[in-house]
Amino acid sequence: MGIPYYPGCTLSTKAKGYDRSGRAVAKALGLELEELEEWQCCGATFPLSLDDSMALIAPTRVLYQAQQAGERVTTLCAVCFNVLRRSQALLDRDPAMLERINWFTEQEYTGVEVTHFLGVLRDDLGWDALAERVVHPLKGLRVAPYYGCLLLRPYDEIHLDDPEDPRIMHDLVRALGAEPVDFPYNIECCGAYLTVKEPQVSETLSGDIVGSAREHGAQVIVTACPLCQFNLDYPQREREAGFTGNEIPVLYFTQLMAMALGLPEEDWGLEDNYVPVDRELIRRLLE
Repeated sequence: MGIPYYPGCTLSTKAKGYDRSGRAVAKALGLELEELEEWQCCGATFPLSLDDSMALIAPTRVLYQAQQAGERVTTLCAVCFNVLRRSQALLDRDPAMLERINWFTEQEYTGVEVTHFLGVLRDDLGWDALAERVVHPLKGLRVAPYYGCLLLRPYDEIHLDDPEDPRIMHDLVRALGAEPVDFPYNIECCGAYLTVKEPQVSETLSGDIVGSAREHGAQVIVTACPLCQFNLDYPQREREAGFTGNEIPVLYFTQLMAMALGLPEEDWGLEDNYVPVDRELIRRLLE
């Protein structure tokens, strides 16, 4: 039986490569993802108002759909994970809010566990088991794990990893045979949705992150967030017109996994990345 899976809007539109590589990796590892039927948007942001029941309707409907499919649901998108996990936590501790939303939606949501696929890999499979499945160890590749904000915080609701010193993607990179690169900006904000209203702010923040990774010797940055991937990837294309060779590809962790697991290139989902991957480097690593 597969794992109930919520892809979310971005992975069905602008981040199809993330979705494709994630599904392919999960299938190869025996953790096949089963997409929820007739899912809708989770709302994309968690409501900050203390009593915003209307904003909780969308994520609660997703949680209810997941409840119909099993005891848990997983997602790849860090934004969706943040919204659904925090909604789950709020409804668990606020029965009055849960009753109000159930009355409005005419559904009976009682509870479901929200996981990120990184957590599934760590807790269901384990890093040693993942390392045993690697066909092409990425030896010599220096990979900077970039966590951003939404995958880790707030910790009292998310509980995925230490928000100040996360290791989950470091451990994954190591299991793939690559070298994880520590850099001081790995949990800094990329600017998030400011890329729409104040793009110069987002570009400054993302430039600092990419620059820090470069200064610490990274050849590739990996992330779990489509918004982070865009904010770090796209401005490099704009700033480095014509590409100078100083750019760093920004990949989803599932794309790196697809390479190491020996999956065909069509499963890597790299066609929408703005900064091209040095395929000669990858091919040398895969030999």
